[in-house]
Amino acid sequence: MDKHWLDYLTGIGSIATPLLVLVLTAVGWKLRQTVDRRIELENQLREDRIEIYNQILEPFIIILMSDAAWEHNKQNKGRDKSEIAIGKMLSLEYRKLAFKLSLVGSDAVVLAYNELMQFFYAHEEDPAPIETRLKAMMALLGNFLLAIRRSMGNEFTGLTNWQMLEWFMKDVRKWRDA
Repeated sequence: MDKHWLDYLTGIGSIATPLLVLVLTAVGWKLRQTVDRRIELENQLREDRIEIYNQILEPFIIILMSDAAWEHNKQNKGRDKSEIAIGKMLSLEYRKLAFKLSLVGSDAVVLAYNELMQFFYAHEEDPAPIETRLKAMMALLGNFLLAIRRSMGNEFTGLTNWQMLEWFMKDVRKWRDA
């Protein structure tokens, strides 16, 4: 009688083992396909994000560029950099870029950009001195750059929002400490 149960158990094991291997292989294949698809989408989005981030940041870079650097470029001679930057920000193309940013940017990037743009929308109503507003704008821009940096794979960066501005502004430390 014991031998009889052992035969049944061996028979069930002989059938169940290949079925279990087949099911586990299918589950593993599906998981791999899902992970590969996610990686492929992230790589495609990464390129789109870089292009959108660069275009969204262009007016801010123009505004914060030194006058000497602006005038050094021959095509900028006699052109007001503030007018150029504001013109870019008010254009339909810039609005389209902002819409794309809201679709492909990470939540942190979109929130930082929203904060920065809300600052500009409320800028004229703010009675604070221009220096205070400029410092606030630089801090928000630094937050935006930091959010972009984190979304591009540097989640654990030790840089601050002010340090993100140091590479293109010579007096950023003066403004930070003011």
